Amino acid sequence: MKLSKKLLKEFYLTMLRMRAFEDKTKQLYLKGYIRGTIHVSQGQEAAAGAILAIEPDDYVLTTHRGHGHCIAKGVSSRKLLAEILGRETGCCNGRAGSLHAFDIEKGILGAAAVVGAGIPLATGVALGIQQKKEKKIVVNIFGDGASNQGTFHESVNLASTWNLPVVFYIENNLIADTTPFRETINIDNIAERAAGYGIPGIIVDGNSVTDVYRVVKKACKIAREGKGPSIIEAKTYRWEGHHIGDPCVWRKPGELEAWKAKCPIERLGRELSSKYGVEASELEALARQATDEIEDAARFAIESPLPDPATALDYVWGEEQGGM
Repeated sequence: MKLSKKLLKEFYLTMLRMRAFEDKTKQLYLKGYIRGTIHVSQGQEAAAGAILAIEPDDYVLTTHRGHGHCIAKGVSSRKLLAEILGRETGCCNGRAGSLHAFDIEKGILGAAAVVGAGIPLATGVALGIQQKKEKKIVVNIFGDGASNQGTFHESVNLASTWNLPVVFYIENNLIADTTPFRETINIDNIAERAAGYGIPGIIVDGNSVTDVYRVVKKACKIAREGKGPSIIEAKTYRWEGHHIGDPCVWRKPGELEAWKAKCPIERLGRELSSKYGVEASELEALARQATDEIEDAARFAIESPLPDPATALDYVWGEEQGGM
Protein backbone atom coordinates (compact mmCIF):
# COMPACT_ATOMS: atom_id res chain seq x y z
CA MET A 1 0.00 0.00 0.00
CA LYS A 2 1.70 3.19 -1.23
CA LEU A 3 0.98 6.21 0.93
CA SER A 4 0.80 9.72 -0.45
CA LYS A 5 3.00 12.60 0.68
CA LYS A 6 -0.17 14.45 1.70
CA LEU A 7 -1.20 11.62 4.02
CA LEU A 8 2.29 11.35 5.51
CA LYS A 9 2.28 15.07 6.25
CA GLU A 10 -1.08 14.60 7.96
CA PHE A 11 0.50 11.86 10.07
CA TYR A 12 3.39 14.16 10.92
CA LEU A 13 1.22 17.11 11.95
CA THR A 14 -1.06 14.86 14.00
CA MET A 15 1.87 13.37 15.89
CA LEU A 16 3.31 16.82 16.50
CA ARG A 17 -0.02 17.90 17.97
CA MET A 18 -0.08 14.80 20.19
CA ARG A 19 3.45 15.48 21.48
CA ALA A 20 2.83 19.20 22.03
CA PHE A 21 -0.42 18.46 23.85
CA GLU A 22 1.24 16.02 26.24
CA ASP A 23 4.18 18.35 26.86
CA LYS A 24 1.77 21.16 27.70
CA THR A 25 -0.36 18.91 29.90
CA LYS A 26 2.72 17.93 31.91
CA GLN A 27 3.72 21.58 32.21
CA LEU A 28 0.28 22.65 33.43
CA TYR A 29 0.19 19.79 35.93
CA LEU A 30 3.54 20.82 37.38
CA LYS A 31 2.27 24.41 37.66
CA GLY A 32 -0.73 23.24 39.70
CA TYR A 33 -3.48 23.74 37.13
CA ILE A 34 -4.45 20.05 37.14
CA ARG A 35 -5.67 18.17 40.21
CA GLY A 36 -4.84 14.58 41.10
CA THR A 37 -2.39 12.97 38.73
CA ILE A 38 -1.86 12.76 35.00
CA HIS A 39 -0.72 10.08 32.54
CA VAL A 40 1.01 11.17 29.33
CA SER A 41 2.22 9.29 26.26
CA GLN A 42 5.30 10.95 24.75
CA GLY A 43 7.00 8.37 22.54
CA GLN A 44 3.81 6.57 21.58
CA GLU A 45 2.61 9.01 18.90
CA ALA A 46 2.68 6.42 16.10
CA ALA A 47 -0.75 5.34 17.37
CA ALA A 48 -1.95 8.20 15.16
CA GLY A 49 -1.71 5.70 12.33
CA ALA A 50 -4.31 3.49 14.01
CA ILE A 51 -6.76 6.36 14.40
CA LEU A 52 -6.23 7.79 10.92
CA ALA A 53 -6.76 4.33 9.42
CA ILE A 54 -10.44 4.33 10.39
CA GLU A 55 -13.42 6.26 9.06
CA PRO A 56 -14.78 9.43 10.71
CA ASP A 57 -17.94 7.67 11.94
CA ASP A 58 -16.07 4.69 13.41
CA TYR A 59 -15.61 4.48 17.17
CA VAL A 60 -12.60 4.49 19.50
CA LEU A 61 -12.38 3.48 23.14
CA THR A 62 -9.11 4.32 24.82
CA THR A 63 -7.27 4.25 28.14
CA HIS A 64 -6.08 6.46 30.98
CA ARG A 65 -3.26 7.41 28.59
CA GLY A 66 -5.54 8.48 25.77
CA HIS A 67 -5.12 12.22 25.17
CA GLY A 68 -3.23 11.65 21.93
CA HIS A 69 -5.83 9.24 20.62
CA CYS A 70 -8.52 11.86 21.17
CA ILE A 71 -6.46 14.50 19.36
CA ALA A 72 -5.86 12.14 16.42
CA LYS A 73 -9.62 11.42 16.19
CA GLY A 74 -10.34 15.11 15.84
CA VAL A 75 -11.33 16.14 19.35
CA SER A 76 -10.69 19.86 19.81
CA SER A 77 -7.44 20.46 21.67
CA ARG A 78 -9.12 23.44 23.31
CA LYS A 79 -12.02 21.36 24.61
CA LEU A 80 -9.85 18.43 25.67
CA LEU A 81 -7.37 20.55 27.61
CA ALA A 82 -10.20 22.50 29.20
CA GLU A 83 -11.72 19.18 30.26
CA ILE A 84 -8.45 18.06 31.84
CA LEU A 85 -8.38 21.35 33.77
CA GLY A 86 -11.97 20.71 34.91
CA ARG A 87 -13.44 23.70 33.06
CA GLU A 88 -17.01 24.27 31.96
CA THR A 89 -15.85 24.59 28.34
CA GLY A 90 -14.40 21.07 28.33
CA CYS A 91 -15.69 18.34 26.05
CA CYS A 92 -17.58 16.90 29.04
CA ASN A 93 -18.25 20.24 30.75
CA GLY A 94 -15.45 19.62 33.23
CA ARG A 95 -17.06 16.48 34.66
CA ALA A 96 -14.82 13.75 33.23
CA GLY A 97 -11.28 15.06 33.41
CA SER A 98 -8.34 13.23 31.87
CA LEU A 99 -9.33 9.71 32.90
CA HIS A 100 -12.86 9.61 31.51
CA ALA A 101 -12.95 12.18 28.70
CA PHE A 102 -15.13 11.43 25.71
CA ASP A 103 -16.57 13.15 22.65
CA ILE A 104 -19.40 11.21 21.06
CA GLU A 105 -19.59 13.55 18.06
CA LYS A 106 -16.01 12.58 17.18
CA GLY A 107 -16.55 8.88 17.88
CA ILE A 108 -14.50 8.87 21.10
CA LEU A 109 -16.66 6.82 23.46
CA GLY A 110 -14.46 7.33 26.47
CA ALA A 111 -11.22 6.69 28.25
CA ALA A 112 -11.11 3.97 30.91
CA ALA A 113 -9.37 4.73 34.18
CA VAL A 114 -9.59 1.09 35.28
CA VAL A 115 -7.07 -1.06 33.41
CA GLY A 116 -8.88 -3.32 30.95
CA ALA A 117 -12.29 -1.79 31.59
CA GLY A 118 -12.67 -0.51 28.03
CA ILE A 119 -12.27 -3.94 26.43
CA PRO A 120 -15.75 -5.34 27.25
CA LEU A 121 -17.25 -1.93 26.47
CA ALA A 122 -15.71 -2.00 23.00
CA THR A 123 -17.00 -5.54 22.49
CA GLY A 124 -20.46 -4.36 23.47
CA VAL A 125 -20.28 -1.44 21.04
CA ALA A 126 -19.24 -3.87 18.31
CA LEU A 127 -22.22 -6.08 19.13
CA GLY A 128 -24.50 -3.06 18.83
CA ILE A 129 -23.01 -2.23 15.42
CA GLN A 130 -23.57 -5.81 14.27
CA GLN A 131 -27.17 -5.92 15.48
CA LYS A 132 -27.94 -2.62 13.77
CA LYS A 133 -26.31 -3.95 10.58
CA GLU A 134 -24.05 -0.89 10.30
CA LYS A 135 -20.77 -0.82 8.40
CA LYS A 136 -18.92 0.84 11.27
CA ILE A 137 -16.15 -0.68 13.36
CA VAL A 138 -14.69 0.04 16.78
CA VAL A 139 -11.00 0.25 17.64
CA ASN A 140 -10.16 -0.51 21.25
CA ILE A 141 -6.78 0.76 22.44
CA PHE A 142 -5.19 -0.56 25.62
CA GLY A 143 -1.82 -1.51 27.05
CA ASP A 144 0.10 -4.71 27.70
CA GLY A 145 -1.02 -4.72 31.33
CA ALA A 146 -4.67 -4.82 30.31
CA SER A 147 -4.03 -7.90 28.18
CA ASN A 148 -3.55 -9.89 31.39
CA GLN A 149 -6.96 -8.94 32.76
CA GLY A 150 -9.84 -11.39 32.64
CA THR A 151 -11.84 -8.81 30.71
CA PHE A 152 -9.41 -9.19 27.80
CA HIS A 153 -9.83 -12.95 27.45
CA GLU A 154 -13.59 -12.96 27.94
CA SER A 155 -14.13 -10.09 25.50
CA VAL A 156 -11.83 -11.40 22.77
CA ASN A 157 -13.40 -14.85 23.06
CA LEU A 158 -16.89 -13.40 22.66
CA ALA A 159 -15.86 -11.09 19.82
CA SER A 160 -14.22 -13.94 17.93
CA THR A 161 -17.14 -16.32 18.49
CA TRP A 162 -19.63 -13.77 17.16
CA ASN A 163 -17.36 -12.24 14.48
CA LEU A 164 -17.80 -8.77 15.94
CA PRO A 165 -16.42 -5.69 14.10
CA VAL A 166 -13.74 -4.72 16.61
CA VAL A 167 -9.98 -4.25 16.38
CA PHE A 168 -8.04 -4.78 19.62
CA TYR A 169 -4.99 -2.51 19.40
CA ILE A 170 -2.44 -3.15 22.15
CA GLU A 171 0.17 -0.48 22.85
CA ASN A 172 2.85 -2.70 24.34
CA ASN A 173 5.09 -0.10 25.94
CA LEU A 174 6.89 -2.86 27.87
CA ILE A 175 5.78 -1.71 31.30
CA ALA A 176 2.47 -2.13 33.15
CA ASP A 177 2.46 0.65 35.73
CA THR A 178 5.92 -0.23 37.12
CA THR A 179 6.06 -3.94 36.26
CA PRO A 180 8.20 -4.97 33.27
CA PHE A 181 6.37 -6.87 30.53
CA ARG A 182 8.66 -9.90 30.74
CA GLU A 183 7.63 -10.49 34.36
CA THR A 184 3.94 -10.82 33.53
CA ILE A 185 3.73 -13.09 30.50
CA ASN A 186 5.41 -16.37 29.50
CA ILE A 187 5.45 -15.81 25.73
CA ASP A 188 7.35 -13.28 23.65
CA ASN A 189 4.35 -11.58 22.02
CA ILE A 190 0.84 -10.84 23.24
CA ALA A 191 -0.41 -11.22 19.67
CA GLU A 192 0.38 -14.95 19.85
CA ARG A 193 -2.69 -15.29 22.06
CA ALA A 194 -4.88 -14.57 19.02
CA ALA A 195 -4.34 -18.14 17.81
CA GLY A 196 -6.29 -19.39 20.81
CA TYR A 197 -9.32 -17.48 19.57
CA GLY A 198 -8.93 -18.29 15.88
CA ILE A 199 -8.38 -14.68 14.83
CA PRO A 200 -5.47 -12.78 13.26
CA GLY A 201 -2.69 -11.67 15.60
CA ILE A 202 -0.30 -9.12 14.13
CA ILE A 203 2.89 -7.65 15.59
CA VAL A 204 3.84 -4.20 14.33
CA ASP A 205 6.60 -1.68 14.97
CA GLY A 206 4.72 0.69 17.25
CA ASN A 207 7.12 3.53 16.48
CA SER A 208 6.40 3.45 12.73
CA VAL A 209 3.21 5.36 12.00
CA THR A 210 3.14 4.06 8.42
CA ASP A 211 3.44 0.42 9.50
CA VAL A 212 0.72 0.94 12.10
CA TYR A 213 -1.55 2.57 9.53
CA ARG A 214 -1.18 -0.28 7.02
CA VAL A 215 -1.78 -3.03 9.59
CA VAL A 216 -4.81 -1.36 11.17
CA LYS A 217 -6.27 -0.53 7.76
CA LYS A 218 -6.19 -4.23 6.86
CA ALA A 219 -7.69 -5.28 10.20
CA CYS A 220 -10.47 -2.72 9.80
CA LYS A 221 -11.32 -4.14 6.36
CA ILE A 222 -11.61 -7.63 7.84
CA ALA A 223 -13.86 -6.36 10.66
CA ARG A 224 -16.02 -4.25 8.34
CA GLU A 225 -16.63 -7.21 6.05
CA GLY A 226 -18.09 -9.20 8.95
CA LYS A 227 -15.07 -11.49 9.30
CA GLY A 228 -14.43 -10.72 12.94
CA PRO A 229 -11.82 -9.10 15.16
CA SER A 230 -8.04 -8.92 15.08
CA ILE A 231 -5.41 -8.40 17.75
CA ILE A 232 -2.65 -5.94 16.86
CA GLU A 233 0.34 -5.62 19.14
CA ALA A 234 2.31 -2.41 18.61
CA LYS A 235 5.76 -2.55 20.22
CA THR A 236 6.55 0.90 21.58
CA TYR A 237 7.75 2.71 24.71
CA ARG A 238 6.58 5.59 26.88
CA TRP A 239 9.15 8.20 27.76
CA GLU A 240 7.51 9.32 30.99
CA GLY A 241 6.74 7.16 33.99
CA HIS A 242 3.34 5.69 34.73
CA HIS A 243 2.33 9.15 35.96
CA ILE A 244 4.07 12.48 36.36
CA GLY A 245 6.36 12.08 39.35
CA ASP A 246 7.00 8.35 38.86
CA PRO A 247 10.72 7.86 39.77
CA CYS A 248 11.00 5.13 37.08
CA VAL A 249 13.26 2.90 39.18
CA TRP A 250 12.31 0.01 36.90
CA ARG A 251 14.26 1.45 33.95
CA LYS A 252 17.57 -0.08 32.94
CA PRO A 253 20.51 2.28 32.31
CA GLY A 254 20.40 3.65 28.76
CA GLU A 255 16.94 2.23 28.06
CA LEU A 256 15.17 5.57 27.75
CA GLU A 257 17.91 7.07 25.60
CA ALA A 258 17.79 4.07 23.24
CA TRP A 259 14.05 4.46 22.74
CA LYS A 260 14.24 8.22 22.32
CA ALA A 261 16.58 7.53 19.40
CA LYS A 262 13.62 5.69 17.83
CA CYS A 263 11.30 8.71 18.20
CA PRO A 264 8.34 8.13 15.83
CA ILE A 265 8.07 11.81 14.93
CA GLU A 266 11.73 12.23 14.02
CA ARG A 267 11.59 8.96 12.12
CA LEU A 268 8.74 10.14 9.90
CA GLY A 269 10.43 13.53 9.50
CA ARG A 270 13.52 11.84 8.11
CA GLU A 271 11.40 9.79 5.72
CA LEU A 272 9.56 12.88 4.48
CA SER A 273 12.88 14.59 3.84
CA SER A 274 14.77 11.72 2.23
CA LYS A 275 12.02 10.03 0.22
CA TYR A 276 9.54 12.81 -0.48
CA GLY A 277 11.75 15.88 -0.71
CA VAL A 278 10.00 17.82 2.05
CA GLU A 279 12.22 20.73 3.07
CA ALA A 280 13.33 21.22 6.67
CA SER A 281 11.62 24.62 6.67
CA GLU A 282 8.27 22.97 5.91
CA LEU A 283 8.71 20.46 8.72
CA GLU A 284 9.58 23.33 11.07
CA ALA A 285 6.47 25.21 9.96
CA LEU A 286 4.32 22.17 10.80
CA ALA A 287 5.98 22.00 14.22
CA ARG A 288 5.19 25.68 14.85
CA GLN A 289 1.60 25.13 13.72
CA ALA A 290 1.17 22.32 16.24
CA THR A 291 2.83 24.28 19.06
CA ASP A 292 0.77 27.40 18.36
CA GLU A 293 -2.44 25.36 18.39
CA ILE A 294 -1.66 23.84 21.77
CA GLU A 295 -0.53 27.17 23.24
CA ASP A 296 -3.88 28.59 22.15
CA ALA A 297 -5.64 25.63 23.76
CA ALA A 298 -3.79 26.27 27.03
CA ARG A 299 -4.81 29.93 27.09
CA PHE A 300 -8.40 28.95 26.34
CA ALA A 301 -8.46 26.32 29.09
CA ILE A 302 -6.86 28.52 31.76
CA GLU A 303 -9.19 31.44 30.99
CA SER A 304 -12.32 29.25 30.93
CA PRO A 305 -14.60 29.23 34.00
CA LEU A 306 -14.95 26.37 36.43
CA PRO A 307 -18.43 24.77 36.50
CA ASP A 308 -20.98 26.49 38.72
CA PRO A 309 -21.30 24.45 41.95
CA ALA A 310 -25.07 24.78 41.58
CA THR A 311 -24.83 22.44 38.57
CA ALA A 312 -23.04 19.67 40.51
CA LEU A 313 -25.94 17.24 40.08
CA ASP A 314 -26.48 18.00 36.40
CA TYR A 315 -26.03 14.93 34.13
CA VAL A 316 -26.47 12.54 37.07
CA TRP A 317 -29.99 11.47 36.13
CA GLY A 318 -31.64 11.31 32.73
CA GLU A 319 -34.95 12.96 32.02
CA GLU A 320 -38.01 10.82 32.60
CA GLN A 321 -39.30 9.40 29.32
CA GLY A 322 -42.60 8.07 30.61
CA GLY A 323 -43.31 4.58 31.87
CA MET A 324 -45.74 2.51 33.86
